[in-house]
Amino acid sequence: MPQDMAKTAMARIMGWKPMPRISPRTDREPLMRPTSLRAGGTRIHELSLVDAGAKMGSDVEVGPFCVVGPDVSLDDGCRLISHVSITGCTTVGAKCEFYPGSVIGMPPQDLKYMGERTSIDIGSHNIFREHVTVHPGTENGGGRTRIGSNNLLLANVHIAHDCQVGDKCVLANSVQLAGHVQVESNVVFGGGTGVHHFVTIGRYAFVGGMSRITQDVPPFMISVAARGPRSEIRMINGVGLQRAGFKEPEILALKEAYLRLFSRRARASGAPIINSIYRILSEGPDANVDYLCRFLLRAYEHGRHGRYLESLRHDSKWRRPLEGDGQPGRT
Repeated sequence: MPQDMAKTAMARIMGWKPMPRISPRTDREPLMRPTSLRAGGTRIHELSLVDAGAKMGSDVEVGPFCVVGPDVSLDDGCRLISHVSITGCTTVGAKCEFYPGSVIGMPPQDLKYMGERTSIDIGSHNIFREHVTVHPGTENGGGRTRIGSNNLLLANVHIAHDCQVGDKCVLANSVQLAGHVQVESNVVFGGGTGVHHFVTIGRYAFVGGMSRITQDVPPFMISVAARGPRSEIRMINGVGLQRAGFKEPEILALKEAYLRLFSRRARASGAPIINSIYRILSEGPDANVDYLCRFLLRAYEHGRHGRYLESLRHDSKWRRPLEGDGQPGRT
C-alpha cells in the first residue's frame, strides 16, 4: 500500500525503527476477569478485594476494583458497581446501591478523633451516586453516623461524622453536611448546599440550592439562599406536602402558622417570634403546627446561634438538655 511505503520511507529517513506487527494472541487473559460465585448467589469480581471477615448477605454483587473491609456487613441484594470502598465498622441494609467512587467508612475528618472504634449504620434501599463520602461517628458525638432508608444521595455528597439522616431524603449534587447535623425524614436539598455543624433540618423541609444553612430549618418550610451569609424561610413546602399525602386542612393550618410567624407582615409588626409561638400553642393547634412551634422553641429558647443541638455538645458550657424531647405529629 502507498501509505505503508511512505511510512517506511519516512522511518528510514528519520532513523526510526518501525514497530513490529503483533499478531492477535488467543491465549491472553481478558482484562475483565469473570466473577466468582459464593454461597447465597453473591457475586464478587476477581479484581476486587473483599476481606474474609466481611459479612455478605445473599445476592450481593461486588463489581471490579472495589474494597470491602473486615468489619463491613452488607445485607441482601446490595450492589457495588465498581471502584467502591467500604471500610470501618459499617453496616449496610438490604438493596443499597453504590456507584463508582463512593467511599464509605474512612476515618472522620475531626482533629479530636483518636482512632476509637466508631460506626456507620445505613438502612435499606439507599442509592449512593458517584463520589459520595460518609464518615463514621466520633466518641464526642455518640460514636455513630446513621442514614435511614430510601434515601437518594447524588454525586459528590458528603455526610460528615455523627450525622443523623432520616428516611426518604434527597440530597442533590455536592450537598455538604458538617459534623453532628440532624436531618429528619422527607427532606429535599438543592445542589451545592452547605450545612453548618449541629444544625437540625426539620421533616418535610425543602432547602434551596446553593444555600448556606447556619441555623435550624423549621419543618414543613422552604428555606432559600438570601443576601448575606444566611438563608431565609420563604414559604411552606406546599408541593412537597401534597405529594406526601397531607390533607388540605393540614396544609392550610401550616400556611396560617407560616403567615403568623415568618411572613413579611409578621416581621414588620416587630413582635418577638417567641410571643407568636406561645400564642399559637395556647390555641391548641393540630399535631403538625404543634410540632412546628415546639421545634422553633427548642432553637430559640434552648439553642445557641439558632441551633438546638449546639446546646447539647459534650464539650460546651452551654449544654442544657431539654426535657420532653418527643416528636409529636406526622412521622
